[in-house]
Amino acid sequence: MSSLPGIGPVTQGRLGEAGIRTVSELKAIGSVEAYRRLKFMLPRQVSLNALYALEAALRGCHWLDLPQDVKMVLQQEAQAIEEAFRRGPVSRCTMC
Repeated sequence: MSSLPGIGPVTQGRLGEAGIRTVSELKAIGSVEAYRRLKFMLPRQVSLNALYALEAALRGCHWLDLPQDVKMVLQQEAQAIEEAFRRGPVSRCTMC
C-alpha cells in the first residue's frame, strides 16, 4: 500500500483495520467505498481530504491535482455518506 502516492503509514494502518490491506483490494473497492469504511470507523478523524487522497492515490497524482469535476463528484459521495451516517442504521424489515 505504501507504493501509492499520498498514502502514509497512518492511512495505511486505518485501511488495514478496515480490511483493505493491498493496493489491489483498494482498487477493487474504489476510493468511495474505502472512504465510507474509514468514515464509519473514525467519523471525526476522517475528512473529505481523505477521500481526495484515496482517489488521487488510485490515479497516481496528488489530491490537489484532481480535476474539479472529480472533486465535485467526490464531494457529493461524501455528503451522501455523511447523511447516511447521521440517519443511523436502517431496519431491513418494514414490520419491525
